[in-house]
Amino acid sequence: MNEHEEEPPVFEIALVCPKRAGKQGDESLCDAVEVLVDELKKTGLLVERVPGLGDEFIKLAASLETLGKAAVDLRIRKRTHIGMDLAFEWDQMKAFVLQNDGSLFSWCERYHCYRHLLYGIVNKSESARALKCDSKKIYWQPWEPLLQRLEKDGILKQVFPLHDERKRKEMLRSWALNWWDFTRQPIDDIYQYFGTKIAIYFAFLGMYTRWLLFPAGLGIILQLIDFRSLQFLALPFFFLSIISWAVFMFQFWKRKNFALLTRWKISYTVGTGPGYKILGMDLNSQQHPEELTKKLETEIVKEKEAYQRDEWLGQLKRIRNDVIIVLTIIFLQLPFELAYAHLYEVIESDIIKFGLTAVYLLIIQYFTRIGGKISADLIKNENIECTEYQADSLIYKLFGLYFMQTYIGVFYHALLHRNIMTLRKVLIQRLIVSEVFENLLENSLPYLKYSYKKHRAVRSKKNQEKGSPRGKVKVTTRVEKEYLKPPYSASIGGELHDGLFDDFLELTLQFGMIMMFACAFPLTFLFAVVNNIMEMRTDALKLLVMHRRPVPRAAATIGAWLNIFQFLIVMSICTNCVLLVCLYDAEGKWKLEPGLAAILVMEHILLLIKFGFSRFVPEEPAWVRANRVKNTTNAQIVSKEVLRTISSVGIAPQEQ
Repeated sequence: MNEHEEEPPVFEIALVCPKRAGKQGDESLCDAVEVLVDELKKTGLLVERVPGLGDEFIKLAASLETLGKAAVDLRIRKRTHIGMDLAFEWDQMKAFVLQNDGSLFSWCERYHCYRHLLYGIVNKSESARALKCDSKKIYWQPWEPLLQRLEKDGILKQVFPLHDERKRKEMLRSWALNWWDFTRQPIDDIYQYFGTKIAIYFAFLGMYTRWLLFPAGLGIILQLIDFRSLQFLALPFFFLSIISWAVFMFQFWKRKNFALLTRWKISYTVGTGPGYKILGMDLNSQQHPEELTKKLETEIVKEKEAYQRDEWLGQLKRIRNDVIIVLTIIFLQLPFELAYAHLYEVIESDIIKFGLTAVYLLIIQYFTRIGGKISADLIKNENIECTEYQADSLIYKLFGLYFMQTYIGVFYHALLHRNIMTLRKVLIQRLIVSEVFENLLENSLPYLKYSYKKHRAVRSKKNQEKGSPRGKVKVTTRVEKEYLKPPYSASIGGELHDGLFDDFLELTLQFGMIMMFACAFPLTFLFAVVNNIMEMRTDALKLLVMHRRPVPRAAATIGAWLNIFQFLIVMSICTNCVLLVCLYDAEGKWKLEPGLAAILVMEHILLLIKFGFSRFVPEEPAWVRANRVKNTTNAQIVSKEVLRTISSVGIAPQEQ
């Protein structure tokens, strides 16, 4: 059997057009939707039209050859058998390495090919082409993308990816509904179906949960066993252990990240960001050597001072925006959080406390959304052209708001009242009640949104059919059900690309809670393990059942979240040292003891562990490094061919 034999086509993209009212327009003009369908067929796409209750859906599939030709036009770089990433060529298809599931293109590559085919449909005539939709008349300008014109005029409502029902059901059985192995996840299947960014998240979540078993076991031992005369050494030993655990966990995560990218045949390069465009040229663009050298010849004559001016101006704008966010947290959010913590402490009635907490949660959610929108507006002026770096900058700013919201009340109880029992109650409330509430909220809201949109569609259809024979109106087609589901987006707003912001935010806030107050209540690690096991399955159900299929993202690491985790480790060293200084007596009230010097020595030792021991574990595994060196050696022959091409084009020598 031919290894490239095509399987039956799977519809992976859907277009949504509102149903036409049937109004008569100019009979001499072509219908815009009919023209769209004809143009889609001309590009080689397989088209199926599906009527819905209120909209019409156009499902699209593509043959391997159609996707291959689009990949050639996009000059998508793919791994070859000699280890180099080269621009894809259809006639040299066998030179490129297949995916782990035997397919030629990953989901991310296929999605970009679909986008290229869809938005590559342009009016190639020299004059505008008049089209109609009902009685509306539109003009398709020369070399204008047809989809953009239809989107502007409201004839095309949306373009979104579809779930592959066969693969989705397989992943439901092997992943979301598989409870036999609590931490097992088919990471390769997740990568093939959702793309790199979501697969990296679940790989991190699985590793983090498995590593949590060690501090959870230590916490149970401290809770159950009385060490008698050595009891005063138990908490410092636990503190040393969890800091060492956290340092080594993130070092081994970096190794795992490298290994996954190598297994998925993804080149790990420095991401684009401020400065990735030099002299107006995108160095990350995938261009033919001849085109690249010609562009170099024209662009290199520009003044370098212009680039340097833009670079430093962008840095100053980022510093200004960071100062604005910090001042907002200090002068607006901090007094509000302290006022809530103080009122919660002085109020005696549990009913009033519950009402105060409810009002607080509503106000803080609204406040955080405002902060998110302000941060997004500030980032637009930071001169960052890479969307991933824009998202990272927004994540840092928003995490500052959530950090203050989550931890200031705990700091208040810990440092001002110095009551360990009150602190433990606050920790239990935040870890159990808050996380259970968040899980219920994030899994129930998508279903409620879907039910509401479905009810509106059915009701609208019934209103349109008044006077006609009565029949049961319901949503029957799979594509319409997918359309009615909410997209996988961040709750803070549409400025962030996808819902991974909420998932990573939940992990970082949990990590900060269990690490920064570990000495006050070591059993919190056990709660975190149980929550994360549930989180893996509920997040899987959320992606496979409750949301539309997300647009694939090509992020190769967890990005800004790794720096936030590292920051929380340093914060945990400081906060736990303060907790150990404030040792509690038999009545449970904290007081200072002469062990301050010992605690300060421990703090310096832990900082040494944080910044020194991390160097003992190489970030890149030896086999990955050896494979990279081998591929570099094999690529020398190809590099010589590239040099010959550059030499044949020729670039005039420039003065330094």
